[in-house]
Amino acid sequence: MEELVDDCTWEWTTQDDVTGYLVTGTNGSSIFLPAAGYRDGTSSLYVGKSGFYWGSTPYESNTNLAYYLSFNSGNHFVDYNGRYGGFSVRPVSE
Repeated sequence: MEELVDDCTWEWTTQDDVTGYLVTGTNGSSIFLPAAGYRDGTSSLYVGKSGFYWGSTPYESNTNLAYYLSFNSGNHFVDYNGRYGGFSVRPVSE
């Protein structure tokens, strides 16, 4: 996730009527991350405005927390939060 934030180009765009970021690496490969918002119980929040994606790494000093990638139309960063949150998961393979 840090590599996405630090080394890639981020373009806020719409693909097939879905708003999100097209993230392009230095090698020209890209990934589209929809602004899917997040779930809180039965509610979906910030859909089309923000994205929250879990990483696979727990927070070092408290394994009840984990790192995630967050973004909106003007910002993108990595942070950590309680692992109970209803964030998206974007599987990738090599």
